[in-house]
Amino acid sequence: METSFALTGKGYVIVAADTTAARSIVKMQIDQDKIKELSPHLLMAYSGEPGDTVQFAEFVERNIRLYQIRNLYPLRPAAAASWIRRSLAEFLRSRNPYSVNLLLGGYDTSSHTPNLYWIDYLGTVVEVPFAAHGYGSYFALSLLDRYHDPEASLEEGLAALKRCINEVSKRLVVDPGKYKVKVVDKDGVREVEI
Repeated sequence: METSFALTGKGYVIVAADTTAARSIVKMQIDQDKIKELSPHLLMAYSGEPGDTVQFAEFVERNIRLYQIRNLYPLRPAAAASWIRRSLAEFLRSRNPYSVNLLLGGYDTSSHTPNLYWIDYLGTVVEVPFAAHGYGSYFALSLLDRYHDPEASLEEGLAALKRCINEVSKRLVVDPGKYKVKVVDKDGVREVEI
């Protein structure tokens, strides 16, 4: 029962994911970080099959880092989303597809804009102002639709995210527990407490 949320605001992207690793009815771990820092201004939250998620996230992280080493500059968020989509689509058509859903958030340092991309296991990519994956998305998307403001300050964005987390913990049968929240803006990636 994985849950991840993300939203954009005035110059930032907030990405949050639960920290529970579970299989069937058993919690295996309660402090897993499901948000991968791909570059100084790029984050990716992942959910799906446990082995697939970690392997694909590390594959993406290393290939984006390799691109930066070879070309001496990092991929912009739109280019990273396109590359990830193409990779997922190629794996989908192979003998070993990855069952991974992603939220890719980044800050484009050249255009000074935040970007958020919703990517599913079929290789579909859409740029969105807010997004969610997992069972918590059934509750969070309606709240984000009502309370999301693209011009909101970071504090207002965190308040909207807190509403989502509270609603999921109140209404979902199995409470995901703790969440890890990270913000990416002009200053880079940092973790925040909520």
